[in-house]
Amino acid sequence: MNPFDLKSVLFARHAQHVVLIHFPIALFLVSVACDFLAQWKRAAVFDTVAYFNLSVAAFSSVPAVATGLMAWRWQLEGQRLKGTLLLHLLLGLASTALIWLVWWLHFRARKPERALPLYRLPLEALAAAVVALTAHLGGFLSGVNAPV
Repeated sequence: MNPFDLKSVLFARHAQHVVLIHFPIALFLVSVACDFLAQWKRAAVFDTVAYFNLSVAAFSSVPAVATGLMAWRWQLEGQRLKGTLLLHLLLGLASTALIWLVWWLHFRARKPERALPLYRLPLEALAAAVVALTAHLGGFLSGVNAPV
């Protein structure tokens, strides 16, 4: 396989998911860190950074989920999921839903008459934990976190 062959890169059976998933994970975790800093330091700049990182994380989670589902359909030929793979799928869907929920809270608060609710911080911490657990399981599935 030629690493510069565009067809092999774009149509690999699961490579897109492995590549794309890092964007929403990193952007969301940075967004959560910036939101906690915004709350702690009372600095509007951190709030703005958190919102834009969160926006890109939410929108980039859609292709990440889509490519994960495509990998399941193509690589496993749609067979019934079980074990770690099933848990990864369920946690991935939960992660995406939580990211979008947190984004919606921030989006709604962009209006001048609304403030960010304080309960968003525990929700963001929960979402970050679910995202981290999902990523950890994905590492086992890809072989990155395999025992030595």
